[in-house]
Amino acid sequence: MKILILNGPNLNLLGKREPEIYGTQTFEDYFQEMLAKFANVELEYFQSNHEGALIDKIHEVGFSYDGIVFNAGGYTHTSVAIADAISGVKTPVVEVHISDISKREKFRHFSFLTAVCVSHYIGQGLKGYDMGVEYLIEKKDV
Repeated sequence: MKILILNGPNLNLLGKREPEIYGTQTFEDYFQEMLAKFANVELEYFQSNHEGALIDKIHEVGFSYDGIVFNAGGYTHTSVAIADAISGVKTPVVEVHISDISKREKFRHFSFLTAVCVSHYIGQGLKGYDMGVEYLIEKKDV
């Protein structure tokens, strides 16, 4: 099983950016924990601050991988193009947000991705990524 962990803008700053919201652990360190936890899954990680690079990555893996766990960051609330990219591929995508976007600024309450993703883990901290991977594993086994 092959799953892409895809992170959007500013998530490269995890561990430094607003630790009261996002915690103090870097995503790179957390990803190492994920690799150990999901040793039987081929996990790949990609992060970009650029919308087009995220879309290109979705297109690249969207017909060959078993799943994508995606935190689109701020693009969640602005990008019809990313939603269209997800709709255009066969690989199932799970939406993840570290914080509870429904309890933050009003502009964060709407997600263009919710309607095109197969599942959503919101406000679970970094564990939401684990939950996304577990969902894809269980779905594959069905």
